[in-house]
Amino acid sequence: MAILQAWFMDDVPNDPQLPHQRNPNESVSPDYLAELGVLHWKLNPEKYEDDEELEKIRADRGYNYMDLLDLCPEKVENYEQKLKNFYTEHIHADEEIRYCLEGSGYFDIRDKDDRWIRIWIKAGDLIILPAGIYHRFTLDTSNYVKLMRLFVGEPVWTAYNRPQEEHPARRNYMINFAQKIGTPLKAH
Repeated sequence: MAILQAWFMDDVPNDPQLPHQRNPNESVSPDYLAELGVLHWKLNPEKYEDDEELEKIRADRGYNYMDLLDLCPEKVENYEQKLKNFYTEHIHADEEIRYCLEGSGYFDIRDKDDRWIRIWIKAGDLIILPAGIYHRFTLDTSNYVKLMRLFVGEPVWTAYNRPQEEHPARRNYMINFAQKIGTPLKAH
């Protein structure tokens, strides 16, 4: 099973679609991501329509809504503006669940010390970001990703741009994860 690749980002403010690895690279382990509330599974994207493991995850976590999103210049109106919006640091009141079926991209999350961690998702990666974690998303230089979006109940895609320290989801995140570093969740 391939391990999810993640690293602390450099501070160079150039093209966000570049890897932005420090020199030397500072990798981030799946266990550290789990301590921050980020969960990951590696699944077979070629059988997502009949995947028993995906169905079990959906049933166990109550994900009853699903849609597919092709994100690339040819398929999205106002592509550059959408990508810019996705790359604005924000939180959500609910988990963000994405299953990469094709292509690749980057989720950037903040750790407890407010450092950016870049998570490179590729085909087969299912990632769950907890409600209230500061994050952003961009494509890598492949400029294409096909994602399955999962949600509990009716989807709410509202992004709350930083700062949101008083938002209930952010306060809960700080209580449940950021202040409990060192107590890992079960990583997948």
